[in-house]
Amino acid sequence: MPDALTTRFNMVDSQVRTADVTDLRLIEAMRATPREAFLPESQKALAYLDRDIALDGEDGVYLIKPVVLARLLQAAEIGLTDRVLVTGGAAGYAAAIAGHLAAEVIAVCANDKVAAASRTALKDCGLSNVTVTAGEAGRGNASSGPYDVIVLDGATEVVPQTLYEQLKLGGRLVGVFAHSVPSRATIVTRSAADFGHRTLFDAAAPILPGLKRLPAFTF
Repeated sequence: MPDALTTRFNMVDSQVRTADVTDLRLIEAMRATPREAFLPESQKALAYLDRDIALDGEDGVYLIKPVVLARLLQAAEIGLTDRVLVTGGAAGYAAAIAGHLAAEVIAVCANDKVAAASRTALKDCGLSNVTVTAGEAGRGNASSGPYDVIVLDGATEVVPQTLYEQLKLGGRLVGVFAHSVPSRATIVTRSAADFGHRTLFDAAAPILPGLKRLPAFTF
């Protein structure tokens, strides 16, 4: 059987690069980041499958598909001096990749258990520019903002206005917006006057806790 490094390179070559991901810095970051390190022992063998992975014992906490994450990060155009917020249930893996691209990354994970596991994995990856906190994805981390880039590591059914307000002028937010069918990866850019939205590609990802549409009241 191939070892984890070979499987990781195969994942990047067969899933990511074939999906029009051409940013060489991003490709190298994904090659350098062991996805299995962000999964519990019982699920490490699943790390490089082309699928969302629900973490064992964690309700609604997923690692989203590598290809969706890669295309979102490429669209965000993370620069070497950027400060980045990655918010989602299991944001550690996405934060690790962003950590190779940016000056500083703040990650918001679903709870203390997932946050602690992500800190351990990030330390093992040798990344010292990523800080992990626990909290609700839609709340972000305003106290450490504003940010050049916000990465929504999953999907939202509602407008994440609280996250919009944590962007710098000219900042970008990327994520999967499940406001309609099909859901679409979207980039939001903040200007002095407004927030501009641009559809990137059709995509599916698990809806993040706290960003689900509330059921409409009917008589």
